[in-house]
Amino acid sequence: MFGLAGPNGAGKSTLISLLLGYLEPTEGSVRVAGMRPRDFVERHGMGYLSELIAIPPRWKLEEALQRYAILAGLPADQLRRRIEEVVQLMGLEDQRGKRVKQLSKGNLQRLGLAQALLRDERVIILDEPTHGLDPVWTQRFRDVVEALRRPGRAIFIASHNLDELQRLADRVAIIDGGTLQRVVEPRAATGASIAPYIIRLVGDDEIVRSVFSRAVRRGDGEYEVPALDLATLNSGLATLMQRGVLVSSLRPAHSVLEQHFREAVGE
Repeated sequence: MFGLAGPNGAGKSTLISLLLGYLEPTEGSVRVAGMRPRDFVERHGMGYLSELIAIPPRWKLEEALQRYAILAGLPADQLRRRIEEVVQLMGLEDQRGKRVKQLSKGNLQRLGLAQALLRDERVIILDEPTHGLDPVWTQRFRDVVEALRRPGRAIFIASHNLDELQRLADRVAIIDGGTLQRVVEPRAATGASIAPYIIRLVGDDEIVRSVFSRAVRRGDGEYEVPALDLATLNSGLATLMQRGVLVSSLRPAHSVLEQHFREAVGE
């Protein structure tokens, strides 16, 4: 599960076009399983969800999936069963008779995801896959994608939603100005804290400042504590509790990926 993040104009769409074989690189080379992308697509296919979904508005939902399944080369004896599976997977049972122009933004996005998953592809590229999804379907999307994990499959997700990439991706490339800035493993264990923490406390302000001298009060019992190694952070919390301060919550001010992103793009 590989993520791609970057500010607007960083080159995400260009890179995806290169991976799909729509563009040829002006320098260097792009290979998918050792093959030129266009050769790989023609021989093996790819699952692809574009950022902007453009499906003829007069097609009905089920008709659209039938057409895409035929174009994807699904065998005739599997076509009906597979369409039914993706309709159920994406919760579109009650939408199947509607025309594309009648679909809400969220349901159109789910139709786009359904067509990307029609075949059991080795490579799946998803461009802003949660765009337009409500919170319930954003969570269900995570479950769907996690279920797609398997040896020999690459899932490539480009997104502005850093929280989504933090939850899903094994590695995330951060690009800016057409250049790779860094590759982050957002869920890798580390003994250091690279981001400040927000601590919500009930207790004396002087005690808090005697333990965390650089803590900044944010109001409502919240303090921002600068980045510390985890041993120092835990020791400080233990001292606070020994001195009668009640700790009600602790959270990072930014996710690991967000902190890397800020540093990589100079913000």
